Amino acid sequence: MVLELAIIDIKAGTNADFEHNLDQAQSVLTRAEGYLKHEFQKCMERDNRYILLIHWTSLEAHTEGFRGSELFKEWRGYIGQFFENPPLVEHYELKFPH
Repeated sequence: MVLELAIIDIKAGTNADFEHNLDQAQSVLTRAEGYLKHEFQKCMERDNRYILLIHWTSLEAHTEGFRGSELFKEWRGYIGQFFENPPLVEHYELKFPH
């Protein structure tokens, strides 16, 4: 299992529209092959920062499967216009389960 961590900074003043579209984007994400679960959280110190944590069955499920799919285009279509810059995305091997 792999954990994707994405830090998303959105354009100032677009929180309400971003969060509205986020509901639709999340429903797209859940249909991806290899998707297990996710959560979005809003930063308390920076009003325009969000964090996305997604559990995938493998790195390839995200980097090749989802990112190369029509679902990714649909997902990005809902929220991509709000990005201040490209999200910082990293992947973590889950070595220390709790």
